[in-house]
Amino acid sequence: MRHPISPTASTPERNDDKPALSEGGSQQDEDQMDIEIAQKPKDVYLDNMFDDDDEGDAFPASSAPETKSKVSTDVPMSAAPSANYSDPEVMYAFYQRLFPFRYLFQWLNHSPSPSNDFKHREFAFTLQNDAYLRYQAFPTADLLRKEILRLNPSRFEIGPVYSTNPRDRKTLRKSSHFRPVAKELVFDIDLTDYDEIRTCCDKANICHKCWTFVTMAIKVVDKALRDDFAFQHILWVYSGRRGAHAWVCDRRAREMDDAKRKAIAGYLEVIKGGAQSGKKVNIRRPLHPHLSRSLDILKNHFQSDILGVQDPWQDSDRSERLLQLLPDKALNDSLRKKWDSSPFRSSTSKWADIDALAKTGASRSLDPKALLEAKQDVVLEYTYPRLDVEVSKKLIHLLKSPFVVHPGTGRVCVPIDLRQLDEFDPLSVPTVTELLGEIDQWDAVRVKENGDTEGREGAARRVQDYEKTGLKPFVEYFKTFVAALMRDEKGGGIGDGDDHDRKVIKKEKEEAGSDAMEF
Repeated sequence: MRHPISPTASTPERNDDKPALSEGGSQQDEDQMDIEIAQKPKDVYLDNMFDDDDEGDAFPASSAPETKSKVSTDVPMSAAPSANYSDPEVMYAFYQRLFPFRYLFQWLNHSPSPSNDFKHREFAFTLQNDAYLRYQAFPTADLLRKEILRLNPSRFEIGPVYSTNPRDRKTLRKSSHFRPVAKELVFDIDLTDYDEIRTCCDKANICHKCWTFVTMAIKVVDKALRDDFAFQHILWVYSGRRGAHAWVCDRRAREMDDAKRKAIAGYLEVIKGGAQSGKKVNIRRPLHPHLSRSLDILKNHFQSDILGVQDPWQDSDRSERLLQLLPDKALNDSLRKKWDSSPFRSSTSKWADIDALAKTGASRSLDPKALLEAKQDVVLEYTYPRLDVEVSKKLIHLLKSPFVVHPGTGRVCVPIDLRQLDEFDPLSVPTVTELLGEIDQWDAVRVKENGDTEGREGAARRVQDYEKTGLKPFVEYFKTFVAALMRDEKGGGIGDGDDHDRKVIKKEKEEAGSDAMEF
């Protein structure tokens, strides 16, 4: 049975991909948030989130019992295709049925048994009324899930692991006792930083043409992190609208202080200066091996995606920008004259004109080496990653969690499988309402096949809700990533087979006692 949800109850949306507050707020702000939270109903109790009879499931089954709350129903909630993704009931259904809490816990905890890696981790919630609640922490994934279902945030961010529980920070005698001690090294790529060079879109808008900038950036940054710094566990996540985030999860990365994070961010930063500044690439020669490798990665993209698709110098104003980046005035004058006589000349032709006119002796003072270096700088300026380095420099910076729903688009912030990076399509990433509709469709087919409700419930117990939707490949990829991370953390503690996984988990639970999470 479908459970239609009214699309009329919309809430304010954040249109940015970055956290609303990256560092600490004022005491007054925190107290106000506490007041707002206290006014929220506390009527959701989910003691049976992980059913002992379903040890292998990472999500509650469709027919799993839920106690009643203001937005709950006798069966797990569904959404009609016309439902608005900003509707609180849509978000509740998403958290209840699809959000991979268990794998998120394993990812942040690095072990099946709760540790301070998770217990002292900060979570920050953006509520439906746009209030922002920081310094939340939870002993287990069960309690995190219950609180998210109670508060029903529009999204949430993940912060660092602190020296003590973030909830206890006000009880400490000395504020210096409360400090961040670990967090993944993170990077943020946002297409708004490419507005001066992308010709297809601007601001929050994106298309397949300009998404290639993100693809190029991921290739360059991921290669550098793996080859130059020997990091292995790098999770790339679509931001839900116009960018991507990288989470470097290796223990070495998590334990780096701010100085080391700043050094790595500086190592990767090549494009400097705002939209109104002049030359943005000023690098020494001979080229650093990282830059030489980056040029090798980017040169084909420059020819096809920049010159051919973006056509960045299609008009005289934009082609003047190219001339400003070339080193010889006489050559520039010759190029300008040629292009003025052919106003519709393509960027590919204009790029070829540079070498063609240089070979004709258009400038007697031309230095071929300087011209080559200038052209390399142009390639880098139009293709090299434009990182928001401030996100990477500090432990205390919060970043949007994987698998949350972007409030401006309704799309889920899914992991990006680098094995299929060139095929990743941000515009086909499922929205929350599409996913809930897919569950309804799947269940309807099973009801028809089985002919009664009991058959539907039996099938639902065998198939988790995410497996009925387009979210399945993203959850499975995340599960594989987390398993590899946990194997390295534990020296092979989590094996490849399900039977081995359960034996190891059972052993760790027995060793950890009652604090261990039920799987």
